[in-house]
Formats: sequence, structure tokens, C-alpha cells
Amino acid sequence: MTATMQEQTVLPPDADEEQNLLGVLAKQLATEQQGGHAVLLGPDGSELELPGPVFQALRDVVSAMSQGLAITVAPHNTMLTTQEAADLLGISRPTLIKRLEAGEIPYVRHGRHRKMRLKDVVAYQHRTWQEREEALDEMAAAGQETGFYEDTLRPLPQE
Repeated sequence: MTATMQEQTVLPPDADEEQNLLGVLAKQLATEQQGGHAVLLGPDGSELELPGPVFQALRDVVSAMSQGLAITVAPHNTMLTTQEAADLLGISRPTLIKRLEAGEIPYVRHGRHRKMRLKDVVAYQHRTWQEREEALDEMAAAGQETGFYEDTLRPLPQE
């Protein structure tokens, strides 16, 4: 039987007891050793081995929910509206439109509306994070070369 993947948002539990159980579970999952195989136990007692990426996804979901965050599960080919993509990226819709028009994120037009695949938006997000990280590394290296960081190591004058 093949299940059709649909977008689904799961909210964290409201009850303190359930939230605490998620916190305990998140800690246990975080300490699991790599190399072994995780097994899912069904209500009927059947066991199903979980591939590593599935276990990691489960670990990430439990961790986020234990922190009170909602989780959305969606296939990468999900089509997003400009507002959904802007919300995901944490930018305004007009800023997103500028980036679409500049060719930074692929999109298609459905009539007057622009749509983009979730995987393209996530790829753009990762690219921009990487570019920012590299720029910060370059700034830190330049600061070290000019002795900026060495100046901060001197003790402050005593009054």
C-alpha cells in the first residue's frame, strides 16, 4: 500500500505532562549512539527497522516539539505561494518578488501568480546561510590580520 504524502503541520502539545515527556524523549534520542539501528515498535508488537535519515528526522521533530515549536512535514515538490515562501525565508513578500525577478529562486507562473517548489526555496535559504557564514569568516580573518582581536586581549586599566 502506497501512502500519498501531504503537507501536515503538527503543533506541540498544550499539556505540561506531554511537553515534559517530549523533553525526556528528546534527551534520550539525542544521546543515542550512531552505528546501531533504530527500530519502530508498532501497536501490534511488530518491529520495523528505521533507516538513519528517518531516525534523524524523527529526532529533529521530537527536539523541536519539545521546545514548543510546531513542525510542518511536506514533500520537497510542494508548490508554495509567494507569501508562504516569504514567510519561510523570514523576508517580506516584495523582497521575495525582487529575488524571484533577479533569478535567485526558480519559479513558475500560474496566471498572474508565481509559485515555487519548496526544495528550491530551501536550497536558496541554505545558499544564503552559507554565503553569510563565509562573509563572517572573511570579516573575522580580516579583523585578526589587522590586530583588532589582539587589542581586546589587553587587560582594562585599573582605576
